[in-house]
Amino acid sequence: MSDAHAVILIVVIAAVTMLLRFLPFFVFSGTRRAPKYVMFLGDKLPYAIIGMLIVYCLRNVSFGALAGWLPSLISVLVVVGLHVWRRNTLLSIIGGTIVYMFLVQAVFI
Repeated sequence: MSDAHAVILIVVIAAVTMLLRFLPFFVFSGTRRAPKYVMFLGDKLPYAIIGMLIVYCLRNVSFGALAGWLPSLISVLVVVGLHVWRRNTLLSIIGGTIVYMFLVQAVFI
């Protein structure tokens, strides 16, 4: 792939991404309201996505040894605790990731 082809590809991908992100604001701006099903999806999808992420992150947890499941359990509890305490999703995710990486690389070797 040439450099020009790569640049064109990146520009097209960026333009389509921006269009898809900004389109709802243009369509439902002003006096026009979003339909009920769009509002329903906006309400329920974040919880469904978080549920899918939990399943994805914990799908390979092994219960055969303590080192297989304890780091995951501790980091999940840290994520929940941080989120209940600060109500900051980014802080919860980063804190849980740091605790998990520390546990698997320094404690449960």
